[in-house]
Amino acid sequence: MRILLIVLLFNSSFSFACLNGEEYLLKNKRYLYLDHETSLPFGHTFFTRQFDENVFKLDSLYNKTKDLDYLSDKGLILILQKKYQLALELYQFIEKNEPNRYSTASNMGTLYELIGENEKALLWINKAIKINPKSHHGSEWLHSKILEAKIKGESYFTSDFLLGIDFGSEKKPSTKMTNEELFQLERTLFYQLNERISFIKPKDKIVAVLLFELGNIKLHKNKLNDAQKIYLKAKEYGFNNALIDQRLELTNYTSPKKLKTNDASTAKNEVKIDVLKTSLVVLSVLIVILFGYIVFKKK
Repeated sequence: MRILLIVLLFNSSFSFACLNGEEYLLKNKRYLYLDHETSLPFGHTFFTRQFDENVFKLDSLYNKTKDLDYLSDKGLILILQKKYQLALELYQFIEKNEPNRYSTASNMGTLYELIGENEKALLWINKAIKINPKSHHGSEWLHSKILEAKIKGESYFTSDFLLGIDFGSEKKPSTKMTNEELFQLERTLFYQLNERISFIKPKDKIVAVLLFELGNIKLHKNKLNDAQKIYLKAKEYGFNNALIDQRLELTNYTSPKKLKTNDASTAKNEVKIDVLKTSLVVLSVLIVILFGYIVFKKK
């Protein structure tokens, strides 16, 4: 489920790249989340304890000002609280009173996806893209492709369908993409995955595929530490084949199985060394006794 991929971006108060990382400032000037700077798209940490308080304040401020931005952010929190029907009714009210708001189209798409109505979700997401094609740094085309894949079925949960790319089947990923194309794709994957992972827990086939391809970009750029962490996250989400294991090796990663084998081998060697040491000690003692016996006999 695209799960709120959009949900965090609808308002003009959203900022993608603050000095410390991503942030979302609600209309009432309270943070929904404030992330640390990172190159890994492993999701947001929300200020969940403030949800109820923020809903109350946003509702009160709307009643005073009739500014629909307050209601839009209230709906966002309702989605995060999984109060989907309440959020849907709220956004339908906003759409009726002020049609064609980007935030409404985004949230309606997200909501319909969350309740499993992917066809309606796709219509609203495409409407949001039409209203603001540059939203999310132009990455929402991937949200649309994800919904298409979900409508068509699992056989479309592939890199070729979702991204139109292929880093080959060799141990080292390769591509004919330009540096600029790689940069744009990397940014798109980071943004979309960071939102999706905030709400989708393992395992998930689409997230797994997208993580694998982001790992390929990192490895292609020789960012070994990032590539390793992203590949491992892809495996956590269910991406498992020989190729990802081979590429993990290029990041200087040692699998738990190999570590266990190495530990067993080390333990055996240590036992052999201990036996040898013990034998040498016993032999030394015998030599001393024999030497003492010879000396005693001569006397």
